[in-house]
Amino acid sequence: MSALPIAAILYLPTDNIEALLVEVARTLAARGVKVGGVIQHDIATAVNDPCAMELEDLHSGERFSLSQELGSGSEACRLDPAALAHASVAVRKAMEDGAELIMINKFSTQEANGIGLRDEMGYAVLAGIPLLTAVGKRFLPEWENFTGGDGCLLEPTLDGVLAWWDGLTGGR
Repeated sequence: MSALPIAAILYLPTDNIEALLVEVARTLAARGVKVGGVIQHDIATAVNDPCAMELEDLHSGERFSLSQELGSGSEACRLDPAALAHASVAVRKAMEDGAELIMINKFSTQEANGIGLRDEMGYAVLAGIPLLTAVGKRFLPEWENFTGGDGCLLEPTLDGVLAWWDGLTGGR
């Protein structure tokens, strides 16, 4: 058991982490857990945009675009800064409204660099609200630095994540 109620699903690029996070959120919500935070959905049907993504606010159910249109030939980051600000507000609102678990899609490039939703992750932990995220293996050193080694690393399986949650809550 970790000293902090914080866990990350350690995944490789071949793992379908978005689908797993959706399944975890739906399973816990069906159990009556008040889940807040944001998870990513890839938009496979987007025309001329194979990298289109959106975030789902788990507290309100709202979905909003995460990627910005930069035009053909652009090689810049497609992550929309306004979407990150929107996500930050959504996470904080869920905490204010009594979320029992905060899920944030990933600890990735932005968070490893000290930005993105890193502050919201910290706020959840400081508030005593369990946090669940996913971290790609390449960002494991930054994750370990962020958590001080006190976070729990989980296998990318529904059973593994639910076992972590049940260990925190006694099976609720």
